[in-house]
Amino acid sequence: MRALYVILPVLGALAIAYRYYSAFIAARIMVLDDTRVTPSHVRNDGHNYHPTNRFVLFGHHFAAITGAGPLIGPVLAAQFGFAPGLIWLVAGVCLAGAVHDSMILWASTRRGGKSLAEIARSEIGPVAGATAAIAILFIIVIALAGLGLAVVNALQESAWGTFTIGVSIPLALFMGLYMYRFRKGKIAEATVIGVIGLFVAVILGKPIAASAFGQWFHLSREQLIFAMAAYGFVASVLPVWLLLCPRDYLSSFMKIGTIAFLVVAVVVVNPHLQMPAFSQFTGGGGPIIPGPLFPFAFITIACGAISGFHALIASGTTPKMIDRETDIRPIGYGAMLIEGLVGVMALIAATAMPPGDYFAINSAPAVFANLGIPVVNLPSLEAAVGESVTGRPGGAVSLAVGIAQIFSGLPGMRGLMDYWYHFAIMFEALFILTTIDTGTRVARFLVQEFLGRFYAPMGRQEWIPGAIISTLLVVSSWAYFIHTGSISTIWPMFGIANQLLAAVALAVATTIIINTGKARYLWVTLVPLAFVSVTTLTAGVLSVRDNFWPMAIGPDPAKHFQGYMNTSLTVIMMVCVVVILANAVWKWSLVLRGIIEPVPDVAPAQH
Repeated sequence: MRALYVILPVLGALAIAYRYYSAFIAARIMVLDDTRVTPSHVRNDGHNYHPTNRFVLFGHHFAAITGAGPLIGPVLAAQFGFAPGLIWLVAGVCLAGAVHDSMILWASTRRGGKSLAEIARSEIGPVAGATAAIAILFIIVIALAGLGLAVVNALQESAWGTFTIGVSIPLALFMGLYMYRFRKGKIAEATVIGVIGLFVAVILGKPIAASAFGQWFHLSREQLIFAMAAYGFVASVLPVWLLLCPRDYLSSFMKIGTIAFLVVAVVVVNPHLQMPAFSQFTGGGGPIIPGPLFPFAFITIACGAISGFHALIASGTTPKMIDRETDIRPIGYGAMLIEGLVGVMALIAATAMPPGDYFAINSAPAVFANLGIPVVNLPSLEAAVGESVTGRPGGAVSLAVGIAQIFSGLPGMRGLMDYWYHFAIMFEALFILTTIDTGTRVARFLVQEFLGRFYAPMGRQEWIPGAIISTLLVVSSWAYFIHTGSISTIWPMFGIANQLLAAVALAVATTIIINTGKARYLWVTLVPLAFVSVTTLTAGVLSVRDNFWPMAIGPDPAKHFQGYMNTSLTVIMMVCVVVILANAVWKWSLVLRGIIEPVPDVAPAQH
């Protein structure tokens, strides 16, 4: 099948979903009202609560939610063929993921910017709230480790990518000062300066990497982990307007610009999808994902279709910066649709490669030798990009090769394969890193909420010692997981954790719909909740039974600790989610039976 026959219907489906389905949800369930004063105005402190232009906030939100998942997940799931991932990405993002994101963003904005755990406590009950807080802390650390590992794998020994991303940090600081201190409100001017600066950094990255200065940006795995942890700490503690928001806004230009360019390139080049619709590994036994298509395809594509991590952003930094309620629809629903498109483009880039080349890159040489699938273009590809790509699992390298192949197929671009390959590697790292900084800040909020129950000042987000201590705890935790883990141990846990969190968020959203007397619309969140819960809990049980527990009791003593830890964390997360779901169902029954009266809304409109 040609890629053009995929991308055009997908674009049409996404446009229809935004125009009609998101409008239906906004009008019938959310009832968005610009006369309401949002938390960014009520609690404006210039640090965490800050009214933000909708385009700048869209950039921050999109950059924060769009991490490794929509890039790496579809590439790994291509093992099953192009059809399963494509169906899940399009149907999932329109009916589940975008609904999930916009509902939680709306709920948090209406409740003063409260976190998901706080909303669960107020809407479902104290048991669900406490359980959600524990589950979220476990889940977010694992999620940040999974995202961070992808950055490390992409940037390791890559001076070009490290230089470009390093430049984006002081550039974002300058943009923040320019927009909010030097030239207040001059967003267009700051945008032009930032985009030009980032473009120059991309161009200069290649010659600087080849120069004597390149050694300063040629970082090892351990150095990258330390540098990323240091950045995550600084971005979490500084005021949101100074570094976090402008850097995410700046990064979103490269993210959306590159994806838009990739869409155009796919239309022009129109590559043939060489992976079959359904591969021979749909029943299990694949070299990348050992489990069967159901349920593992639905946790491997951990973002792009639906992502629980987004609920942390939608109830973390973004609701504290919403200027007007009507901004919720394009930021909550629209940004997720763009992420779904990112996942589709990653899937096309991976499946446009010959299956032999794809599996040779994404599996160990010894494993690939037993598949009996011949390579086609791999030797010439390695010569074109200037480095060996064989046996480099994890998805990032094969995605970069796929993107480079498509870009090189454009008129006049055939001799730039090495440039496009390294550009794609840098783009992936930039794409993912913007999730790390926001995720760390959100995790800091959650840790402060938890510790605030024992020592009141810790619960104040503006208290600097509390911010520093909680951020250190968060950064140390995810950095440890990255240091001791690998893509094969962290990514499965990331997928399970991420989708379990989505189930929690959908349960909270369903509860809010019922509690506000709109039970006739509960199918909007209940249907995706049922699907995500069943698939993810099934995947969790199978992962413990077939992967994590055998690792804990297997013949290799070096893997015992990792096996016990993976098993314990997965079981704890699943138990917490089951407890939350049981409490939610009980609360639903009380309201639907009339024992508890529904409350029309949480607060009157403020004129």
